[in-house]
Amino acid sequence: MTQHSRDTPQFYLTAPSPCPYLEGQEERKVFTHLVGDRAGELNDLLTHGGFRRSQSIAYRPACETCRACVSVRVVADDFKPSRSQRRNLERNADIVGDMRTPAPTSEQYSVFRAYLDARHRDGGMADMTVLDYAMMIEDSHVDTRVVEYRKRGPDTAINGRGTGQLLAVALTDVLSDGLSMVYSFFDPDEADRSLGTLMILDHIERAKAMGLAYVYLGYWVPGSRKMDYKGRYLPQERLMPSGWSRVES
Repeated sequence: MTQHSRDTPQFYLTAPSPCPYLEGQEERKVFTHLVGDRAGELNDLLTHGGFRRSQSIAYRPACETCRACVSVRVVADDFKPSRSQRRNLERNADIVGDMRTPAPTSEQYSVFRAYLDARHRDGGMADMTVLDYAMMIEDSHVDTRVVEYRKRGPDTAINGRGTGQLLAVALTDVLSDGLSMVYSFFDPDEADRSLGTLMILDHIERAKAMGLAYVYLGYWVPGSRKMDYKGRYLPQERLMPSGWSRVES
């Protein structure tokens, strides 16, 4: 019997299932486990190759008849917010993000549950329990952080934290060259704030401050209303068959 090292990735292919982004299409994914001492190094390498992380799994589309999913990363240093993005920052000037080690809380789960019920009631995560949520946050063998977004408090200038109600949360991996936004959610009662946009803009500024080149947004899917927003953060690089290609507009 052939023995495989725990640090040697083995890749697997899922069975076909309905595509969540394009009607009438089927999706398949190739995936591997991110475990062992070299999990962080492997996560870096695979992310550069278009993979995404979900808990201790790294995956990417391997669909037989479709190549619509395109990995995108924002070029942080060159990014200039659009007029609408600047308005978003002004509208949310009373919110501050606090990056911390990944620890699930009941407050986070309450926002997460409300977000799923309002936005993704029929999605694959709809039945996630508080224990499932805790696994999503904690089950990582790589450098992962949680960013909590709250209203500013009287001591924000001193401690860099908010003190008000939790409004949004981002689960983020720190890579050698960027921040990879694994999953984010927000209070649906605050939808008018466009907190999803705010979290991306905040991550771009965080990447700059941390000396990182990119913010990885996952897959942009032309023709999918769910994923169309990712094309609005420019300049960005998109992973094409020939490699990462810069897009200015």
